[in-house]
Order: sequence, then structure tokens, then C-alpha cells
Amino acid sequence: MVGRACSFEMPDGRACRANPLRGESLCFWHSPDTAEELTEARRMGGLHRRKKRTVATIYGFGGLRSIEDNQGLLETVAVETLGLENSIARNRALTAIVATGAKLIELGDLAARIAAIEATLGPRRRSDEDSVFPAESGG
Repeated sequence: MVGRACSFEMPDGRACRANPLRGESLCFWHSPDTAEELTEARRMGGLHRRKKRTVATIYGFGGLRSIEDNQGLLETVAVETLGLENSIARNRALTAIVATGAKLIELGDLAARIAAIEATLGPRRRSDEDSVFPAESGG
């Protein structure tokens, strides 16, 4: 039956919207038959979060939100890969690391150049009438 929902009622009176288990009226989260599995799943989720934080701390990983973040992770990957036994797969991975590193350096240089140009020119808006080549527009 399509569209069924778990029959569990939350303490605040709202109905659980999860799909019930096959042949049951309750979902995985609320069925007494899955209580042990649920406890283990919650425990593993907690372990995963702790492991994720620990590994991030060990490697100094703070995310992938900037060129520097990406370069830092790439450097870690390079060191770890260099520590592997020499093989064709390792050499291919190192080649990809070098290519990615070069691209990140190029992007960093371009970002720095753009920032310098914007700092020199100041904030400017380009209207629809402006041409890419100002000499062509007569101005």
C-alpha cells in the first residue's frame, strides 16, 4: 500500500511520517522489534562522528571551502600516497595529485590577480550598454 505512514504518535501529538516496516504499522525507529538494531545504529553513528572529528584533528582538516583548504588536504593525500609501496596505481595517483596541485596553484594565482585588479579599480558596475571593449562604444 503506497502512502502509508508509521502509526507512532510523537509526545507533542504529531504523527511520525516515516514509512512503516513491511507488514507492520510502525517504522524502524519506533518498532519494538528493531530496538536492538536501532541502539546499534545510534551507537555506530556516534562512533562515526567521533572518528570523523578525530581524523580531521589529526590531519588538520578544516573543510574544503577555500583553495588553501583544498591544497592542505591534497598535501596530506600526497604524503600518504608517497608512503605506499611503489606501484603503477601509486604513480598514477601521484600524477593526478601533481596535476590537481598545479591547477590549485593556477586558481590561487588568478584569484590573487583578480583581487589586485579589483583593489586598484575599486568597485564598479557594468551596465548593459558598456562594451567589453570601451573604445568601440565611443567612450
